[in-house]
Amino acid sequence: MGLVKAVVGAVGGTLHDQWKEYIKCDDLGNDILMKKVTTPNGIISKDSAIQVAPGQIAVIFQNGQILDATAEDGIFTFDQSTSPSFFAGQFGDVFKEMWTRFTYGGGTSKEQAVFYINGKEIIDNKFGTPAPIPFQDWSHPIPNQMTGEMTPLRVEVKCFGKYTFTINNPALFMSKIAGTADEYRKETIIDQMRSEVIGAFQNVLNEMGNSVHKIPVLELPSATAEIKKVMDEKVFDQPIRDRGMSLEGFVVESVTLDDESEKKIDNYELSSNSYMQQGTLVGSYGRAVQDAANNANGAAAGLMGVGMMNMASGGMVGGTAQGAFQNPGVSAKDLQSGAANEAVTPVAGAKFCPNCGTATNGAKFCSNCGTKLG
Repeated sequence: MGLVKAVVGAVGGTLHDQWKEYIKCDDLGNDILMKKVTTPNGIISKDSAIQVAPGQIAVIFQNGQILDATAEDGIFTFDQSTSPSFFAGQFGDVFKEMWTRFTYGGGTSKEQAVFYINGKEIIDNKFGTPAPIPFQDWSHPIPNQMTGEMTPLRVEVKCFGKYTFTINNPALFMSKIAGTADEYRKETIIDQMRSEVIGAFQNVLNEMGNSVHKIPVLELPSATAEIKKVMDEKVFDQPIRDRGMSLEGFVVESVTLDDESEKKIDNYELSSNSYMQQGTLVGSYGRAVQDAANNANGAAAGLMGVGMMNMASGGMVGGTAQGAFQNPGVSAKDLQSGAANEAVTPVAGAKFCPNCGTATNGAKFCSNCGTKLG
């Protein structure tokens, strides 16, 4: 019992009258995954015509037995005297497995039908994460003070997008979920698939945020090819494959951060800017002190300018640059000689040389000019 390709041009011609039944299926669209078509009496007579449109897979079924199948479009005649031909194209091995699996001897023909399976890419299937998903964002690295290594900022994201799929193994599809239903629609399985797609996507996000890929969180929509590649290599969509289907396209359309993650990134940017500003101010202090030291006549004026700059900054740099000009043991002469770069810590109750102003720290003679101290 098999299918034989009809003569080209037979449809509508004189040979059309020789066909006892003419079986066809209207376009299955994007929502019908499988549809059963048979004759009024449930018997497909010899020399009946079976039409297979582009994008359709036809499976000839009889009492739990696969008689023949084809994924090749065209007009075929049904001949019970021939062996299965399996005009299958890319599904040849699959159809032969179906025939072996479902065939059993001794059955009486009671019902025959053609099950048309949608072989097109099923598009426009939306997904969205119901809750935020953790992600390691390497575009905002944090230094580890103990090891000096950089670690990613942990954020949580919501992602939305679309995916497409195809039925790539009709045998698994029929045996696992569709069976011999009169009609099997996408809506029957789509919620389950969406959950499995989200689960697979969560696993992909873990890969995208590791130290190998380091995909920035807001660049996920542009990493479609890499996401699909990782999903295929790691077989994260195994439950879908086990039903005879496969994911073909996967697109992340939008990524949004939860409120807490947005605050983390805002604080990160603010901290980074403050650190840079602090570095700039410290450099300014250093240059001001150096200028004052190089100008013997204007040392006091230079220090006054530094002090005003410190007041304007709100003491942002703390004691980093202030020590030199706030230390009472540093004189204008020290600044001129460059001694202002050395930290001098005065002793409580210290006296100063009346000649040069150097801190004496209780000495009898000035260590700088040798003046005897009272």
